[in-house]
Amino acid sequence: MEGSIILFCLVFWPMAGASLSYLIGRKNKEIRNLFADFVVILECLIMIMLLVQKFRDPDPLYFSWDKFCMMGIHLELDGFRLLYGFIAAFMWTMTTVFSREYFRHHRNRNRYYLFTLLTFGATMGVFLSADLFTTFIFFEIMSLTSYVWVAQEENVSALRAAGTYMGVAIIGGLVMLMGLFLLYDAAGTLTMSQLGDALSSAIETGRLNVTRQYLIGGLLVLGFGAKAGMFPLHIWLPAAHPVAPAPASALLSGILTKSGIFGILAVTCNLFRYQPYWGYVIVILGILTMFLGALLALFSVDMKRVLACSSMSQIGFILIGTGMISLLGEEAALAARGTLLHMVNHSLIKLVLFMTAGVVFMNTHKLNLNDIRGFGRKKPLLCAAFLMGALGIGGIPLWNGYVSKTLLHESILEYMSLFQEPATNSLVGSYSFWKSTEWIFLISGGMTVAYMMKLFIALFLEKNTDAALQREYDRNTCYWNPESKMAILVSAILLPVMGFFPGRVMDPLADLGVGFMNCQAPAEKVAYFSASNLEGAFSSILIGLLIYFLFVRTVLMKKDKDNPKAIPMYVDRWPVWMNLENVVYRPVLLMILPGFFGILCRFLDSFLDLWIVLLRKTIYRQTGKKGRIFNANFKTKMAVTGLVEKMFAGSLSFGLFLVSIGILVVLVVLFLHG
Repeated sequence: MEGSIILFCLVFWPMAGASLSYLIGRKNKEIRNLFADFVVILECLIMIMLLVQKFRDPDPLYFSWDKFCMMGIHLELDGFRLLYGFIAAFMWTMTTVFSREYFRHHRNRNRYYLFTLLTFGATMGVFLSADLFTTFIFFEIMSLTSYVWVAQEENVSALRAAGTYMGVAIIGGLVMLMGLFLLYDAAGTLTMSQLGDALSSAIETGRLNVTRQYLIGGLLVLGFGAKAGMFPLHIWLPAAHPVAPAPASALLSGILTKSGIFGILAVTCNLFRYQPYWGYVIVILGILTMFLGALLALFSVDMKRVLACSSMSQIGFILIGTGMISLLGEEAALAARGTLLHMVNHSLIKLVLFMTAGVVFMNTHKLNLNDIRGFGRKKPLLCAAFLMGALGIGGIPLWNGYVSKTLLHESILEYMSLFQEPATNSLVGSYSFWKSTEWIFLISGGMTVAYMMKLFIALFLEKNTDAALQREYDRNTCYWNPESKMAILVSAILLPVMGFFPGRVMDPLADLGVGFMNCQAPAEKVAYFSASNLEGAFSSILIGLLIYFLFVRTVLMKKDKDNPKAIPMYVDRWPVWMNLENVVYRPVLLMILPGFFGILCRFLDSFLDLWIVLLRKTIYRQTGKKGRIFNANFKTKMAVTGLVEKMFAGSLSFGLFLVSIGILVVLVVLFLHG
């Protein structure tokens, strides 16, 4: 009973705190800020307590609310969920503390805190969910409440990006819901731990075939992938991050994308356990997401857009690890551990990088690299914090990103080694495909090094082209308050600590996810700093250096022809016609589909009315003396008078509209009495 209460509070305490903080904020904003800090810090302390207890007592905790929405809400706290619940609580604590200074001169702060805490509770509900129905409920709440983050500034670009974000979220949610309907029909359950056995039984009895199984999996992955930022549903990431407040961007990138990965992992490890063709599809999606995200980040000249596209690329790395879990089956220990650890590493790294970007924006109100160039000179603490994040995401040895990328790389090499064994009938793809995959993996890692070098050199090494502005930057020594400094530096210190001691820090964290992923621990400890593992990291570093000096400094920077000695300017050379949102999604969703279905509906409406008219004039000819029948545009009229005529006169579509209202009333009654 005590465990159930704890799980309930972990989800609904932030939501209750959201309402209280809003009411407090209407009276006293400073007390509101302190109360919001109290809400997230208390949640974080509870998660730390549960994490410590987990190493003593590995048994999971459960909570059930059976009558909610008929199917109930079911929560579980195993190792994986506990770890990511803690990561979420830690990140919300740091960003909430940082928000106090960031929003000091902003409006609508009360609204921001309200929806931030609501999103916190919904996100905890996603990560603690024991079945996919519970996941779906909190997933949709999270999408609605986080919309306000993107629209916070209420300018044209923010509202447009928020519309894109909400559009992707709604489409993804509807697709996911259809997948859940089909899954429940096939398996009879949505509980994650029961799905594998239930689907195996359904396949054995003939109630489910492979085609339908892959259809269900595809719908669910599209729904979860929309939130994760997976290609081709990534369009909201580059649009939302540049306009969202920096604390919100840190959470959007570091945590909300992982809620999508959580769902994809649940599908992969339960619905498609040990199915190599499924893993092959996920790996291909991961390759496209990883490489395209890195390429977009390399071309961008907006600091937060670079970090947003970087998030897309790192999601690609995680998807590759997820696919390798299915491909390697019982031997997927390295892939599973690398996937989980890269999720954790990316969350913490983006927390540091986006808060650092927030400090830059607080002081300059700009994000273009040409405008903020040189801001970080003579700011050693800010430089050190950003450098920790850059080295971590670049996969540099002795930093946390190196550990997880090494495990992911080793899982690819492990699968490639199977082609050398005599029995290779069950392998998917060819050796040349997997060799190409390894090189794309290393090149994408190299591009990560290159675009992080681009940001670091522009911010902390180069001088601004405007000498007066550079002097102003150099004189700015009070660029953050103690609370913001603490939030950023504490988060940054974790990254080298995790990388310096992978055996003592990273391996125990990876052990927590073994049960959720249905994988075993590796037979032997990984030698992270062996020559073969370091070779892969140094290959990516070398590729990154070559890309930066041979491509970024030449192609992506433009010199002034009239003044060759002037500092080159950063330019965005990404072709306009390659913007999927503007070229494909908006025309299709806002013009082509509404136009086509509008014409189709008008045709069907007139066709049905015409069919009724023909019946009334032939088979069902009216025999009475009075009656007003059909008008010139075939709108059906009933030969009645008074109130009934006023209510029901019109086309068949009007009747269908009334039926829809009736169905809605029935649904409301079912919800209230379920």
